[in-house]
Formats: sequence, C-alpha cells, structure tokens
Amino acid sequence: MARGVKKIIMYQGKYYNKTSTNVTIPPEKPASFKVEEWFSGTTEDDKKNAITWMRQSNNRKTILYQLKSKTGYYFSISKKLCGPYTFYIEASLSGKRDFKNPSGLYINGYTKALIKGSNWRKTPTGNNIKNGSPIKYGELVYIWLDTEGLNGDTVTIEVYNQTIGADNYIDRYTNVKVVNGEVAFKIGNTKKWLNKVGWYTENVEEFYIKVKKGSGNTYIKDHLGADNHAIYLNIKNEVVDKEAEVSENLTPTKVYKAEVNAERHEPCKFDKVTISLPLVKDGKASTKTITIFEDGVTKIKSNTTDEKINRSIHFKFNDYSIAPDAQKKLNNILGFLLGHKGTTIMMTGYACVIGKADYNKNLSQQRSDSVKTFFVNGGLDSSRIISIGRGEYNIQNPDDYKNKNEEVYVDARRVDISFTFHGHTANAAVFETTAPSSKQIVTLDVLGFDTEDCYRNAEKHKEEIIVKSPDAEEFKETNPSLQFPIQSTLSKYNVAPIQYIWPKFNILNWSDSATLYKTHIHSCRYYSNQKAHSILIKAYPDIKWELEFKWNHTESFAYSYGNEMHPYDIEKGQEKVIGSTIDRGLSENFGEMAQSFELSLKAKWDEDSQNLEIGKEWGKKIAKTLKLFNKMKAATDAIAKSPVNGGKLSFEIKAPVIAVSAKWYLETPKNNTKIGTNITIGIESKPLIEAEGKINLWKIFREYGPNAICPGAGTVVNFVLEHIEGNVGISFMVIFTGSINAKGQVQGNTLVPTDTKGEIGIIGKIQVTMEFKAWANGEIGMASFEGYVKADVSTYVSGGIKAEVSKVGLYGYPELNFGGIIAKYVAVGSVKFGIFKRTFEKKGEYVIVEPNKSNFSKKYIIGPYK
Repeated sequence: MARGVKKIIMYQGKYYNKTSTNVTIPPEKPASFKVEEWFSGTTEDDKKNAITWMRQSNNRKTILYQLKSKTGYYFSISKKLCGPYTFYIEASLSGKRDFKNPSGLYINGYTKALIKGSNWRKTPTGNNIKNGSPIKYGELVYIWLDTEGLNGDTVTIEVYNQTIGADNYIDRYTNVKVVNGEVAFKIGNTKKWLNKVGWYTENVEEFYIKVKKGSGNTYIKDHLGADNHAIYLNIKNEVVDKEAEVSENLTPTKVYKAEVNAERHEPCKFDKVTISLPLVKDGKASTKTITIFEDGVTKIKSNTTDEKINRSIHFKFNDYSIAPDAQKKLNNILGFLLGHKGTTIMMTGYACVIGKADYNKNLSQQRSDSVKTFFVNGGLDSSRIISIGRGEYNIQNPDDYKNKNEEVYVDARRVDISFTFHGHTANAAVFETTAPSSKQIVTLDVLGFDTEDCYRNAEKHKEEIIVKSPDAEEFKETNPSLQFPIQSTLSKYNVAPIQYIWPKFNILNWSDSATLYKTHIHSCRYYSNQKAHSILIKAYPDIKWELEFKWNHTESFAYSYGNEMHPYDIEKGQEKVIGSTIDRGLSENFGEMAQSFELSLKAKWDEDSQNLEIGKEWGKKIAKTLKLFNKMKAATDAIAKSPVNGGKLSFEIKAPVIAVSAKWYLETPKNNTKIGTNITIGIESKPLIEAEGKINLWKIFREYGPNAICPGAGTVVNFVLEHIEGNVGISFMVIFTGSINAKGQVQGNTLVPTDTKGEIGIIGKIQVTMEFKAWANGEIGMASFEGYVKADVSTYVSGGIKAEVSKVGLYGYPELNFGGIIAKYVAVGSVKFGIFKRTFEKKGEYVIVEPNKSNFSKKYIIGPYK
C-alpha cells in the first residue's frame, strides 16, 4: 500500500481564484497549507511526525526552500514575485519529491502591474548610468527594470528620443521576460537609433523607454503614475564601428548571501529539553515535568554569526561516481542547504598525482561536477553552485602507482564542499521555579540529542550538559540526562525574611532574588555558540506570605443636622461634626485618620518547614494605604448636604470597619516557563457604608411653606392647619436605614493578570421609606383622619473595594456611588370635623439629595516591586 501525503490544501488565507491544483493569492498575505488526505498505508504515528514541505520552481526542477514542520506550512508572496509565475508547494513524509503522484498545489500572486525602478547599464551587473556619462551609438547597453505584478510575464519595451515637441519613436523590443520580478535586457543595435533621431541632432541625445504588458496597448506606470521610465540614457553623437549584436533577454544576476532562517534543519541538533521537579501534594510525593524548549514550538529570539563550513567527499581510484556512504553525507548537506536560502556553495575537486596531469585535471572536474549533479537532482538551484576541478593534489610527490592506496593518495581523491551560513546564537531560554534553602534535586533531559554530524571544523558540539552557577559547583554529564541540585538564596536561618516580601526581589538591594543556573546544551541547529549558555534556570525562594488586617475608623465619615432640632440633638450633632471635621483635617494634612487596626503578617518557607510572624512594624506601610479614603470622606459630605438641612434633619454616614486578608507566593502558571506572584485577596466590611437619618417633612411644611417641598402640596397642608392646629398631630417622615457591606475574594498571577478570577461583591442597600401618621388629642374626639402615602422612592448607595493584580503587585481603590434620593408619591387625605369632610389627592416628585460619584486613583496595597 502507498504511504505518505496524497493531497494538500490551502485552508486559511485570502485568495482570488482557487481550484484543486491552482490558487492565486493577494500579495504579502499569509496563506496556510496542511495535509488534506493521506495514502492508505500511512500510520497514525506517521501523521504525528514532522513532514517536509518544499517550495519549488514551476517546472519542479529546483527546490527553492524546504523545512520540516508538524503544524503545516505558511507562505506569502511579495508584490515583486506576483504575476503568472507559479510556485509548486509539496509536502512529503519521506523528505523526497513525489513525481509519480503529484500531491501539491501551484501558487501565484496577483497585484497591479507596476514599474518600481529602472536604469541603464554598460555591463549586465554594472552601475546605473542613467543621466550619467554618455555612451556612443553602436555600443552595447543594458536595460534593468524592477517590477511588481509581472513575475513570469513578458513585456514590450519601446525606446523614445526626447525632443522639443512630440518625442521620436526609436525602436521596439518584444517578448522581454520578467524573471524574479526583474528585467535584464541587452540592446545590441543602438547604432541604428541614430538614423531615427531626426534631422536635427544634438551633441548628446536623451533616450527613455515605455513598457507594455505582453503585446497589449496599455503602458505600465510607476508609483507616481508616469509611464516614461529610465530617464535618460545619454548618447553622444559619435558612432562606434562594430557589428550589431542580437538584443536578448538575460537572467538577472543574483549575488547569493546566506539568509537567516527561523526554521533550522542541521542534523547536529536536539529536539526537546525538559526539567523534572519534585512535587508534594496532599502529603504525597510526585514529579512534575515541564518542557523548557521544543523544536518548532518554542519562540526564541536569535542573533547570528557567520560560520564557514567545509566538508569532503572521497572517491575511489580513477573513479568519479559517488559511493553509498558518501550519499548519506551528501543528503545531510543537501537538506541543510535547501533550508538555508541564498548560500553560495563552492565545490573543488582533486585527484592524486598518479597518472598524467591533464587526465587528473579532467577527473577532478568530473568529481566536482558529479557532486553538483547530485545536489541539482536533489532540487538545489544550480546557479548557487560553483564547481571547479583543481587537478592533482600534493603534486610534489612523484607518481607511485604501487602505493595508490597510501593514505596521502586516498585523501587527495576528493571534492571539498564549502559554504557560509548564519550560525544560531539565540538568547537563552529562561525557566523560573521555586526552591527551598536546602538542596532539591532536579533532572534535565535532552531528547533527540545528536551531534554526530556536527558541521563545525573545530570545537565540535558534543552530547553533553553543563550547568554553571555562581552559588554552586559545576555539574557536567556526557549523556542526554543530568541530575543536579538547586536551592534558593533564602537561608533557613534567616531571621528577617522581610527583604523577600515580594518574593521575586530582594528589597534590601532591589535585585532579583533568584539563584542562577546557566545551562549549556549546544548543537548546530540551536544554540550553536558554546560560549553562551542556552538555558537559564532561576530558582526563587519558596516563601509564602499571609496578611490579616482589620481596620476600624472611629469617627463618622460625615454628619449633618438641622438648625431646628432639639438642643440636645444639636449638641450631639455638633460633637459629631467637629469630630468628623477634625478627622478630615488630619487626613488631608498628615495622611492619618482616627483609626484603630489589628494586623498579622506571617511567612513560611522551605516547603512550609520554616515560619515567622511579624507584628505592627508592618502596619506603617498598611496605614499609608488608608489615604485612599480621603476622597470617600469628601464624597459623603455631598450626600449629607441636602437642601432641607435647615429643618429637623439628622443624617449620618458611618465609617467602615474593614477586614482584609491577603496571601501571595511565587507560582508558575500553566503552560508557562516563567514564574509570577500568585495573589489572593479577600475583603469583608461591616459595614463599608451605613446611613441612618430622618427628615420630618411635615415640620418643614409648617416652617418653610408647603410648596417648599412639593409644588401644589400647600392646598392639603393649609386646609389641615386651619382646622386642626393645636389639636391634631401629623408626622410625615422620610427614613433612611440600611448598610452596604463588601465581601469577596480575588485571585490572580502577576505574570498573566488578565486571568484574574473572583470578585469583591456588594451586599446590602440603603432603604428609603416614608411614614405618614396622624393623631388627635382627647378634646377633639369628633375629629378623625385617614391618610396614606404610596411611596415609590428610588435610591442607592453602593461602594466597595476593587482589587486588581498587576505585574508588580496588587493595587486597590474604593468605589462609592450615591444615586440620589428622588421621592415619587401620591398623597391622599380625608379629614372630617363634625359634619364637614374634605378629600384631597396630590401627586409630586422631589429630589431630596443629588446623585454623587467619587473617583479614586489606584494605590498599591502590595508593591509595587519592579
């Protein structure tokens, strides 16, 4: 049964046209490809392995780029390479192209045709002579164009002579090819241009070109909208006496330079690095394994250095065929070169001194060419290869046929392959964890470690792991697994671990608190620089902090009283107002308020075997955060200052009693190799805001006029006053009761603050009710009163402490919103005095207290530690 890739598809990305074999895509927009169908003989394990993706020329002779991937292939086309030219994309399980069962897709790009640049040259690779020194009629000249949207197309070039008035048409060149988005065209008949210049000739004439797509009639413009290009070629009015040459297409010359590749394909490599850590959960010991690095998955930032590679392939005596053992070596090199675009390969063939020099010269060239052919047949672009036969090697020795297998002769029968590529000196991968102050054994495993075919000529990579630390001895292992101890900088004898209050930092010197372990694992594919460590392991203290804090503010946040209250009430009110006002002054000027608090700060470390409790010396920092309540105190004043305060009103907003608990320690989030601070904060208030007050609207009716409260209410009030003054008592009260409590918990990690969970909720409410009572004294027994109020009173007072986790700590800020008090009511009164009875009904609305909201800036409760 056939085994491998049967069909691939483009499954993601924009396109203009799409069939089962061809796709046209827009420029610079990535298209994603994956395997759609496998041959029946392909196993499930096969499908999980990395497969080879190849981008080839449209004739499939050359592999332009190759990589191995488990996640498909991504490709975008530049505007320069857009046009009718198609690239063939193929996926292979074996790493070889399948010419029998084509499984790939042809891809091209489309964009508007444009001339991006143009110039004249005296040689194919010479400098631009546009507007420069003139040439003479009859000399060769070359036109070069940089284009967009024309790759693989043909254009027509028309030459014009700039004159006063209408410019002279000189000549036309058709079927000019656009290769890799460029035109390189030799013009060999400039001598005949002179006959078309016209009757009046300047000493130096100026020429330019226009370009049409194919044989069409539309001129292609530049980015400014002009259709005149290559302005100007200067030609002196002199003729060179030489035969005209054929005007023809040239292949644009490319200077190959090694390119930097994100994907690496060197056979000297490792695939994966893991670390195993001891773990105790619910009293049971286990092991936790974390991947630090994985080929094709881990994103790493890299720098590059040029590295020169030399390899040699040896041949049998008087033979230029490639032996089977040499083919394996060449396949490794070929795979590397296909994955490194732009590298120029030099092949130099040699022969031993046995035999005639001319024969050996030819033999050395045949050997070099056989290696070149092997690479070209494997898909390598032949233009990247320079093949030279040098002839005899070590020509000082005479012919010695009898000793043809002597070591020096065997070594001479070879081809040297040399090229330069960009080595991989990536920034070290970082792994962060916690550790006790005593030694904790961890295990590093390197999977797929293979340095047998290292490209280096000297200081070859080895299958070894080395760990160096300024706080420990060096550890070294010559196999792909190493066990070594790690520990934190926090000693179990440390009597003052407060410097690790934010565990990632030592606040005594504001430095990182980790013990560093620099790990060396090197290969040609990744981390080739053996002087730089490849993995940095950072062991932080396993200290855990727990804070418990209770705070009580002894003064009211705000207190208001009316001028018409009982003298005792006024005296009591003045006392509360004075206390609240003095407290405000202390808060604003000194950042302190009348308060009492209890707190406990505990630390545990060394796997919870060591602990310490800190008392009020930590309280000073906590006290500073109480400045947050300054704005809250100011906001409560606005609530207390009702328009009816001149009457019999007392309104008190009580201060909060708050309990806060917080825990924080270092922890590595899921699917992460770096560590963050895990913070849990809980809060409870009893209450955060409490209101209690009464407004006697009836008394205000009497003292300030009925219409002061509700327009139109005077009709009811005046009637009652006229008939029952002194005999009947009426109470019309607006009563505020209730409290707002905050309770909840927030948990998050500073490394991923967006994953914060939980909330601090608001419990309770301020209720506003109305009470309408009437009574009569014994002398007016015949008087009766029936009345009620249908109250629809809406208000709210909400508050809370918001807590959020940031990357450097935990901050909080109070919230206070007062919705105002708007009383909507229907008052119906029926009053009967003897035989007289009158019924009234009035509707009204009154804003008792305006809405108010306070905005608070965020303050750090824990941190910030940067």
